[in-house]
Amino acid sequence: MLSTQAIAMEPIIVLKNLWKSYSGTPVLKGINLSVMPGQVIGYIGPNGAGKSTTVKILCGLLSDFEGEVLVAGKDIRKEPLAAKQKIGFIPELAELYETLTPHEFLHFMAALYGMDAQVAEERMTKMLGAFGLAGNLHQRMDTFSKGMRQKVLITSGLLHNPDIIIMDEPLSGLDANSVIIIKELIGKLAAEGKTIFYCSHMMDVVEKVSDRIILINQGEVVADGSFEELKSQQGNQSLERIFAQLTASDSINQAASDLLSAFQ
Repeated sequence: MLSTQAIAMEPIIVLKNLWKSYSGTPVLKGINLSVMPGQVIGYIGPNGAGKSTTVKILCGLLSDFEGEVLVAGKDIRKEPLAAKQKIGFIPELAELYETLTPHEFLHFMAALYGMDAQVAEERMTKMLGAFGLAGNLHQRMDTFSKGMRQKVLITSGLLHNPDIIIMDEPLSGLDANSVIIIKELIGKLAAEGKTIFYCSHMMDVVEKVSDRIILINQGEVVADGSFEELKSQQGNQSLERIFAQLTASDSINQAASDLLSAFQ
């Protein structure tokens, strides 16, 4: 949970009346959010709800939006580099320049952030060692499994010690032990004042790691609160059932029946 010190601070992420459209169709419809340092935000919603668009805007990958986005006090459009330096982004899938080794790739990423080479060397060695990849540091990544690549991707997102960590399905391809490590890591990072913006369809994980859950549907926030608050508002249900109730409850049972009927 948030400390008294964190509560007294200014928001580290602010979205003010955020709108984004594609080909004239609104995807985000006036999103307003303030995120405090040290919060773990579970940002969830069905496919097409606007989660990925929000993440791309926060990371400075999309600039043609309406409204205002502040990251660590920096306007993402006016000071994109200053804002991006505060962010570590861990996407579900990313190009890793597979002909490189983790050592080469991570030193390249460190150089982009202006990191000292020795500091980068020490951090990557410790982090990959914790993931069980110490022996793969100089191996070409085109031989890596999806889980191994994901561990390198997570390392690259955390290497420069960012204040804000944006995770988009970060557990994709990881084995059970690595999933446990990441869940523990999220809690420890938040305890150090890091802000985690966690997007996932894995409701059980979101339920466990988040101290605040934001559910969006059709570009609008339809729920915002701790899991306990959402449970009390929605009839003491699991997050999975709350998600279904607020997004597509009328269609889920029918969809399952329609799928089953294909085999009858």
